[in-house]
Amino acid sequence: MKQLTLRQKIGQLMVCGFKANNPADVSDEIVELIRDYHVGGIILFGRNIGTPEDILKLNTRLQLEAKLAGHDQPLLICIDQENGVVRRLGEGTTVFPGAMLLGATGNPEFAYDMGLATGKELKALGINWNLAPVVDVNNNPNNPVIGVRSFGEHPFQVAEFGKAAMKGMQAAGIITSLKHFPGHGDTNLDSHLELPTINHSMERLEEVELLPFKDCIKEGADTVMSAHVYFPAIEKKQGVPATMSRSVITGLLREKLGFQGVVTTDCMEMKAIADTIGTAQGAVEAIKAGIDLVMISHLPSLQKDAIEAIATAVENNELSVEQIDAALDRVRQLKSRYLSWNEIVESVDHVTVPDVVGCEEHRVKAEDAFRHGITLVNNNNVLPLSTHVNHKVLVIYTNNSYLTEVEDKRYSSNALGAVIQEVHPTADIELVPNQFSEEMNKSMIEKAKQYETIIIGTLTASNSKDHIRFIKELVSLGKNIVVIAMRSPYDLSYLPKQIDVYIATYEFTTPALRMAAKAIYGLEEIKGQLPITIN
Repeated sequence: MKQLTLRQKIGQLMVCGFKANNPADVSDEIVELIRDYHVGGIILFGRNIGTPEDILKLNTRLQLEAKLAGHDQPLLICIDQENGVVRRLGEGTTVFPGAMLLGATGNPEFAYDMGLATGKELKALGINWNLAPVVDVNNNPNNPVIGVRSFGEHPFQVAEFGKAAMKGMQAAGIITSLKHFPGHGDTNLDSHLELPTINHSMERLEEVELLPFKDCIKEGADTVMSAHVYFPAIEKKQGVPATMSRSVITGLLREKLGFQGVVTTDCMEMKAIADTIGTAQGAVEAIKAGIDLVMISHLPSLQKDAIEAIATAVENNELSVEQIDAALDRVRQLKSRYLSWNEIVESVDHVTVPDVVGCEEHRVKAEDAFRHGITLVNNNNVLPLSTHVNHKVLVIYTNNSYLTEVEDKRYSSNALGAVIQEVHPTADIELVPNQFSEEMNKSMIEKAKQYETIIIGTLTASNSKDHIRFIKELVSLGKNIVVIAMRSPYDLSYLPKQIDVYIATYEFTTPALRMAAKAIYGLEEIKGQLPITIN
């Protein structure tokens, strides 16, 4: 490796996102960062995702820019492909089930198989690092940002499924990330929007939050992503999130748990950081804490500011060159294990998307996982429904989901009505908004009186008092009521106990909803068991 300047060394410790006019294009700003600052990591979002060919061309262009700039190792190119509600890949790729649905199968082999298949498709598209699996233990039903992204509420189960998913992706040649250390599962705030605090004792953290991380680290974790969450039991200074806490990153993760791999931040533009210490100074504090990779996903100005702030901290002896070099060495070792210039073609004109992307084998395996994970929570002798033309069915659902900041806005609609009509063409569909007036409520109740069975799709009932009120009134009509929790399985705790049928799909992906629709009409047997407790 040629001798790098200080800023180029720091650039190798950056993971940057960018926006271009077209999905297959690179931006002038990211090219500058790769060439002049030797930025060594890229994160892709929905804005960068087009067809499989677009994705492969984009990643090839990025790697060729790095090679032309004299990088002696390829770029880390990462993505949030957790599957389920947090996914980036779309057209032409396989839709795989997310974590909580996999947890509901009760069988970690499904997590391994989905990890392996996901990894193969990512690798085929030139992506070498997946920001998954989530090993947060979701023991707070009101968690606004983890929820169904977790395998469940039991630490041992999360550990087993997390290990399986991690090993599956690694077997496909994909770098993995355990997130969000030391645990984001028991928060009721979203760190994209503000700084959450977890007040548990160290003993409790050891028993619950840390257990999956410890188990996965023992099994060969590649990278760990820090949480923008404050843990008073570990960090004594008020309001310092784990990302910037030396007690958490160096004291706990490195020294106590023995993790010698790469530690990355979550995005430093999230408001828990940006609206407090600020992104650039937060990057400095993260490196001081023992972080190796700093992720800044959006603004080129902040990406450059962070590099300059870290360099200034070194020049002012706030940070040592030795600490920069140690982080760089860990990153280089990671790249050496997984990346090779031999895998990069010499021209975008030569790219061909491998057949494994979106292949029939993966679709069939995913379908089987959906079958074993989607959960029939209760059935009061109503299912299976009849498809007879005289059986009047009304499907009511919203096309606008409650999305956290990490979820992709391109997938904010769902296909519940369409998949029900695939099975029962004469079923009627009624789309309703997230919030609706008393007048609309009355109108919908009058319409429902004309039907024998009402199928209702909920997303996150706790966010819509109007939907809860509406469902309660529907139940009083004495109709057959089928509720499909298309996102949060906890919805049942907000609904009347007299619901005839309750199905949890854990996600509103089309394959999940299609499997539920077939089960409602007796065409499939769904086998999942709730991996969480509903009160």
